[in-house]
Amino acid sequence: MPRICDYEGSRYRTDFWEGHQRAYEDGVERVAMQKLLPPHGQRLLDIGAGFGRLADLYNGYHQVFLVDYARTQLEEAQRYLGAQNQFIYVVADMYHLPFVDNLFDTLSMVRVMHHLTDVPAALKEIQRILTPHGHALVEYASKFHLKSLARWLLGRQAWNPFDHDPLEFVELNFDFHPVWMRQQFEAAHLPIADIRTMSHYRLALLKRLIPTDWLITLDSWAQPSGKWWQLTPSVLLKAQAIKPPAPLPTGIFRCPTCYSHDLYLTAMADGCGQMFVCPHCQHGWSFKDGIYDFKTPLTLA
Repeated sequence: MPRICDYEGSRYRTDFWEGHQRAYEDGVERVAMQKLLPPHGQRLLDIGAGFGRLADLYNGYHQVFLVDYARTQLEEAQRYLGAQNQFIYVVADMYHLPFVDNLFDTLSMVRVMHHLTDVPAALKEIQRILTPHGHALVEYASKFHLKSLARWLLGRQAWNPFDHDPLEFVELNFDFHPVWMRQQFEAAHLPIADIRTMSHYRLALLKRLIPTDWLITLDSWAQPSGKWWQLTPSVLLKAQAIKPPAPLPTGIFRCPTCYSHDLYLTAMADGCGQMFVCPHCQHGWSFKDGIYDFKTPLTLA
């Protein structure tokens, strides 16, 4: 089982985003997402949705599945987004997603890849759940950017940005080389269709001196250069799933333990909520307070 970064109980919304001068980072990610995101579709999956920061970008989709490994993040998303039938909240493990094959037209994954210890396994899951020719928008943190190159050349950084291997600079936080990342997507039958580079001006001095709207505009002008070179700390890829034509799925969820599609919904023994039951591996998965929880299996008596 790969190591997993768990944000359970963290105050990610208030401790990282709100009131911490990250309007620039939020803005440039929104610009890039709006340029690459297919505007309409049946189902979209946001992996690592957190408190639902980017959920307003998905209005063109009939169903939006917000997935996170931390239930408390999805509870915060419910408060942040309010009551909207469009959103479906699912606690799940990125490496064992509880969805049937070929389910999603579009997938987005922003600020998640840098926490993954097994990128090939994650991309295999992404390819599995996308429809044939479905699109995945995936952001990753790059080790090969102007700031890291300057630091290395000046002897102020030990690791080599030209080295293609992933860099774990602190526990469960990785930077990736663009060449290595491209190889992983190609191996997973997710060829890259478009690239936008982001955060060209992520410097504290610039953020203090230049109005945020101006910086976002300047960044938006530079983002298309990602098609030719990637020299920024953040990169957004648009990949397409290459796979044979497949019939439309007849269900949504599958058991993440044994992969059975034969789940059935029943009441919890204590009367507080419902649960999906897998008759094959005898595991149950709770559905309570509007959140499907496929993280911790309930062993049936």
